[in-house]
Amino acid sequence: MGGAMGDFSLQRTTGGMVSLSKLLEGKRGGVAVFWSGICSHCVRYDGYLNGFQARRPELGFFAIASRNGETPEAIVRQAAERKLTFPILLDPGGRIAAEWQAPQTPRAYLMDANRTLLYRGAIDNYKYAEDPEYQAYLEPAIDEFLSGVPVTRQETASFGCAIQSVYYILPKAL
Repeated sequence: MGGAMGDFSLQRTTGGMVSLSKLLEGKRGGVAVFWSGICSHCVRYDGYLNGFQARRPELGFFAIASRNGETPEAIVRQAAERKLTFPILLDPGGRIAAEWQAPQTPRAYLMDANRTLLYRGAIDNYKYAEDPEYQAYLEPAIDEFLSGVPVTRQETASFGCAIQSVYYILPKAL
């Protein structure tokens, strides 16, 4: 942790290119979530991701669609069908996912305005908030960062759908 994340420019699903530095401009930091339109684990977080910018206006927020085999058209269609309102950037070929070491979706990255990585991993332990075993990971990291104290838990294992898998690139079905 503590290293600066590399800047990049990716295409938005709504058109046009945008850079990471532009997404963080005027913000205290930002959260990127590697995301997939067909990952069942990502579907569970639709409400959370849709409401993120309203809850955390001091942070830039966006999703990065890097999953092998997902077309831009499919991503746009999924976003429309599910009424997703958060910005989604297209990472065909998973170049940014590889650079950021994001093996699956969803995987969250919290950074400060200088792109210094503060937290990466799961949003929570994939339990619902009313579950007695529920444990949030991303929100406590954000709270610590915004209150000016060091992030206690800087990394958690994430789980979900693989961004890149040997099964996605087999030349024919076995």
